[in-house]
Amino acid sequence: MAVSKARAANPPRSAAVRKTSGAAVPADAGPLQIGELSERLGYLLKRAQLKIFEDFIRCVEPLQLTPAQFSVLLLLDKNPGRNQTEIATTLGILRPNFVAMLDGLESRELCIRIRSTNDRRSHILQLTDKGRAVLARAKKLVAIKHEARLSELLGEDNREALLAMLDKIAREF
Repeated sequence: MAVSKARAANPPRSAAVRKTSGAAVPADAGPLQIGELSERLGYLLKRAQLKIFEDFIRCVEPLQLTPAQFSVLLLLDKNPGRNQTEIATTLGILRPNFVAMLDGLESRELCIRIRSTNDRRSHILQLTDKGRAVLARAKKLVAIKHEARLSELLGEDNREALLAMLDKIAREF
């Protein structure tokens, strides 16, 4: 009887409290308070980017494309015959990461690397027919699902304003 009264008075720690850095926090304390992070552009942009990427990946799940891979395919479609350094630089992707990404896209037969005739150290990138077909499907999925959902959430005017603000940060900061 004494043991059960002691347990009632002192429930198991995992049920009643979480221990963090030496302080006990009630288990039902709710979400963490983020304080001044809610006023930091960098933090909110990163959180928004993560949510947008999650939604994008869900939308193009049948095609198994990441946002970065989709961006590469888009640039290759609009800029055939450009070298891999130009594409990586435009997208802000570090060379080692870009080479690994290209390896994956090539293994899926979505693009090919061709040694440049002007500079043997450089490779020209081209979409394959399969790459163009995958890109066409991806563009439809992104437009119908992902971009439509963002436009609905923001409203067209706010969407255009946000695009302009983000472009300004990207170009001038």
